[in-house]
Amino acid sequence: MDLIPSPGQVVAAAGNVAQSLLHGGLADLRPMPRILVDEGDLREVHHYRPAADVVPEGDPVLLVAPLGAPALCYDLRRGCSLVEHLVTRGRPTYLLDYGQVPLHDRALEVDRWVDDVLPRAVEAVHQHAGGRGIHLLGWSLGGIFAMLVAADRQDLPIASLTVLGSPVDVTSVPLVAPARPLVDPTIGGGRTRGRRALGGVPVPLLDWALATVSAQQLVAKPLAVLTHLDDTDYLAQLEAVSRLTSTMTAYRGRTFGQLYHRFAKGNTLAAGRMEVLGRTVDLADIAVPVLVFAGTTDAIAPLPAVRAVVPLLTGSPQVRFEIVPGGHLGTLTGREARRTTWPVLDEWLAQWSAGSPAPGRS
Repeated sequence: MDLIPSPGQVVAAAGNVAQSLLHGGLADLRPMPRILVDEGDLREVHHYRPAADVVPEGDPVLLVAPLGAPALCYDLRRGCSLVEHLVTRGRPTYLLDYGQVPLHDRALEVDRWVDDVLPRAVEAVHQHAGGRGIHLLGWSLGGIFAMLVAADRQDLPIASLTVLGSPVDVTSVPLVAPARPLVDPTIGGGRTRGRRALGGVPVPLLDWALATVSAQQLVAKPLAVLTHLDDTDYLAQLEAVSRLTSTMTAYRGRTFGQLYHRFAKGNTLAAGRMEVLGRTVDLADIAVPVLVFAGTTDAIAPLPAVRAVVPLLTGSPQVRFEIVPGGHLGTLTGREARRTTWPVLDEWLAQWSAGSPAPGRS
């Protein structure tokens, strides 16, 4: 709003306040309809129902959720949901969710997701979609998982790979530093210290990190609300992001220990290789096209940290690097992503969709 609001701004602000009071908010938080098509340990694969007036076509997309952030990051709110965008354009869309990691699984290692969870999800989508090639799309750590699986399992029917805000060289990630005191390397598995000793990154830290660097720096402060009382879309986004951060969970036990020691302390992936269950996974072995997004104001995955993967993908037939406006969440599902990230993704998926069933590569 202007310092001296216009009559139109006053009317819009009053309408937004009334809507919030009467209906509990401005954002349409209804999830896109979906069905469960496969499940197993740490694996729930959902298929989003096609839009009523659209004929699905092209190879399917499998959205890979990161650990810590809920899978609703892909379906933030109506009007600003990547899932909604894909479905309404006729793209067969699937989601890999991990559900709630139970306490008895707190010793799980990162290797489990790379060796078992994600490969099984790809196979399930391949079968459910009639044998078509799969476009893997992962945000943040989900993108790193997707890259490792594509490098490790070239037999999987992966048509292309898209990663958003996935830091490979963490030496330029300023938010790594606050996490260092949380890990005591003298305790087996790198368990966290303090009152959340179950081994996860404390939820308040995750909340702070994501909210501080999100799409439009949407911080739930009275001033931010007051200065945008006439902007329904802004307030709806603020509400949706607040819901997302409030439902974030902590990484469990050895999983966080590995994340810290491999990625933060050891900076393992900067050289393009990582050990998974005793074998070396090399990003140079990725043999599918790769689209990489980096956000201009992403403090969790700054441009240099993300761009570092490009020279490592020597086996890919095409690597496309795109810089888009926004922070860590904004690159994926910020208000600007509707005009920046998503159109590029549409073009990419159309380019690498075979248009016919595709068997797995050998």
